[in-house]
Order: sequence, then structure tokens, then C-alpha cells
Amino acid sequence: MTYVKPAFRHPEAAKNKLGYTRKEYEGALSTLCAGCGHDSISAAIVQGIFELSIPPHRVAKLSGIGCSSKTPTYFLGNSHGFNSVHGRMPSVATGAYLANKDLIYLGVSGDGDSASIGMGQFVHAIRRNLNMVYIVMNNGCYGLTKGQDSATADPGSINKSGHTNLFETIDMAGMALELGASFVARSFSGDKEQLIPLIKAAVSFPGFAFIDVISPCVTFNNNKGSTKSYDYVRDHLETVAELDFVPLAEEITSDIASGESGRITMHDGTYLQINKLALDWDPTDRISSLTKIHRSRMNQEVVTGLLYYEAERKNLHDILNTVDTPLNALEYYELCPGNSVLQTINAELR
Repeated sequence: MTYVKPAFRHPEAAKNKLGYTRKEYEGALSTLCAGCGHDSISAAIVQGIFELSIPPHRVAKLSGIGCSSKTPTYFLGNSHGFNSVHGRMPSVATGAYLANKDLIYLGVSGDGDSASIGMGQFVHAIRRNLNMVYIVMNNGCYGLTKGQDSATADPGSINKSGHTNLFETIDMAGMALELGASFVARSFSGDKEQLIPLIKAAVSFPGFAFIDVISPCVTFNNNKGSTKSYDYVRDHLETVAELDFVPLAEEITSDIASGESGRITMHDGTYLQINKLALDWDPTDRISSLTKIHRSRMNQEVVTGLLYYEAERKNLHDILNTVDTPLNALEYYELCPGNSVLQTINAELR
């Protein structure tokens, strides 16, 4: 077995607006279990960034510890990367973003990394509206330690060892909504037609964009009785909308009849095209979104799609009123203006 990707690519492979092929956005060959949903998410990230024509060096990918946190090795090999300690990825992302707001920050985590040891980090990244994409690869188990139930496992679900989970689940999308996240979505690793547009929209969103992706663990949590298995998710999937992400610069064509679609204009001039929107659904209504999540859970449904969107929230740099120039590009005299200025500042605080 080899872990080296073949160098050959078709000479007529599709190119984006930068002239790059998908090869420039790929990473190393995955060593995860064959069929792992995490690899499908990695492929969706590659495709989404490729289609947005973002230079790879403009992306900073960050992760913690776990199967999910290994995946940045498998996508965007030409991007900046940082693999932090368990549950501490949001702190690293916060520091990096404060230093250089010109990069696009893509954080990858798991249900153990974010719903357990990293819960406090996750909470404060949302509260500060950190301008980043935060993807949780949610499989309901701890894959690196042989499949114990994680905090996102549903009560009554049965793991591979035959044990029934006795505890209530932590719904990551519901928690993000409760904490005030301005972009919340959920998808399924096996649904690339939905996941890729959601990733593109999240990357283009000016604030904290959270995507909870149900990603079955084929080794430890794909058995009968698991509510995070491929069969269960496919049988209980409920999509709130069919959606596509359309940059403003591209021509828009549609044959959808009037009244059957909705459009949400984004901050940077792009928008989400929502097709066949449910009659009782408004993705700009936080209360409606929370209600939808709770009702779907009561009906044993996995609701997917864009759950909530709010464009007018200030991100962390806006809240702190920092200068337009990235802090890491400021000169010493700008960062340290001298003793007299410091004394003036201190006097104002007395």
C-alpha cells in the first residue's frame, strides 16, 4: 500500500478563475478508514474553495485532536495550517485572526473536540463572533479511542459494543443558535450537493459560520441502532431547502416559478438562492430555527440545510474597533507609541 498521491493529472482538467485545477487545493492521501464520512467532507472543502477561486495561501486551516482534526492534512496542502491541542483550536484561531484579519480561517473539529473538552472554547468563539468557518465532523463517538459514545450521541442509540446511551444529547446546531451564532447550518457528509454550497456560503460569510456535519464512523458507529449511521441518517433526513450559492459576478438564470424561491443578500454582495423553501420556514428567524431543530429531534428527524442566517452582526475586529491594517503588518512605532501616550491612556482609566 502506498500513501503517496500520483502526480499525474489530466491535462484538460477543469480550472477556476485563477487558472488552478483541483490539484492545487488537495492535500496528502488520507489514512482514515475507507469510507469515512470525514473524507467526503474534506473533498467538499476542496471543491468549495476551488470553485470560489480563492488562492490557497489565503486560507488558514486549524484543528484540535481527533479523527476530524487529522483531516486538514488531506485538503489545501498549500495553505497555512495549525494542529492545536485537544479542544483549543478556537483560541489559536482567535489569536491568528486578531493578528491577521486578511486570511480566511477554516476550523475543523469533532464532537469530542467541541462538545466535550473544547466546549468552553466553542462557546466563546461564537460569543465573540470570530470571523471564521467552524465545521464539526459529527459522528457521535470517539473514533480514536475505540468508539465510546460522545456528547452528541442520541439517547437510546446503540454503539458497536452493544451499549445503549443513557444520556441526553448536545445538539451542536441548536447550541450555536442559542449562543447567538449568525450563520448556522447542518448537513450530511454523504450529501455533497448540499454540503458544497453550504461551505461556499460559510466561507463568504462575514462572521462566525457554523456547519454541523453528520459524518458516520464506518468502524465504530455505523451499526444497527446507531442514530449517526449512514442508514439511519438517510432514512430520517429532512432537508429544509434545496440551496445553491451564486456569486454576484456570475450570470443568474432560473426557471423556478415566482413564489417558489427566496433570496438572501450577503454582506459582500453575494447571496444564497433558496429553492422550494418550506412554507413555514424563515432562515432569518432565530426562534423559528430553534423550534425547527427541537421539533425535528422529537420526530426523530435529522434536519439539514441553512438553518439560520444574520448578516448585520459585527465581527470581532469590528467590536474591538481595530485599524484596517492587519495587526501583524503594523510598525513598531504604531504598536508602541511611547511613554507619553501610555500615560495619557492610563490617566483616562483612573
